[in-house]
Amino acid sequence: MNTEFQNVTEQGLWKNNPALVQLLGLCPLLAVTATITNAMGLGFATLLVLMGSNITVSMVRNFVPKEIRIPVFVMIIAAFVTIIELLMNAYTFSLYQSLGIFIPLIVTNCAIIGRAEAFASKNTVILSAWDGFMMGLGFTLVLIVLGAMRELLGQGTLFDGAHLLFGQWATVLRIEVFQFDSQFLLAILQPGAFIGMGFLIAAKNIIDQQLKAKQAPIATTEKAPRARVTSLN
Repeated sequence: MNTEFQNVTEQGLWKNNPALVQLLGLCPLLAVTATITNAMGLGFATLLVLMGSNITVSMVRNFVPKEIRIPVFVMIIAAFVTIIELLMNAYTFSLYQSLGIFIPLIVTNCAIIGRAEAFASKNTVILSAWDGFMMGLGFTLVLIVLGAMRELLGQGTLFDGAHLLFGQWATVLRIEVFQFDSQFLLAILQPGAFIGMGFLIAAKNIIDQQLKAKQAPIATTEKAPRARVTSLN
């Protein structure tokens, strides 16, 4: 069991990361990650939907006919997205307005329907919940890193607008690293997100290649076979 959970953790955070490896959910990822706050808001919403849909799909997997499983999975995902959208509308209205249409568009995120079909429909509730959490966390971390890059290069700050997500106390989290006379539009607009995403994918590929190169000598090092010598009388 521990091996299964460890494998799911590695898959979600690194080896099969939805954003860096599967390249799923790129539309909202590139559109709303102008700041860390927006990235965290969308990431947490996606994580909660992933967990909720995975748990529900795993619970009903034995009762849903194969012919209609995809429409049923979509309805389950849509229900959780509606819940998250109403909660954000009630408690984080300014952030909800900032994210706009990309909150309801979580329904069409291929990463969510993909995990429901490929994993949750074939595994236990606990393992499916962990898979949803890890896949959502991996997606959220990529959002946060990309949002930090764009916010820092675009306007020289970090955690700008954090109070929109965490409340008024979070205004103290804002860090002004640089002072710009005008914002760097390339980093703030979608082309900058596309370029930044390319750098993140390239960085992951380089790290994977270095890890593989370190493991290769260990795997190929074997003991020399002992020669059997027979004496002739």
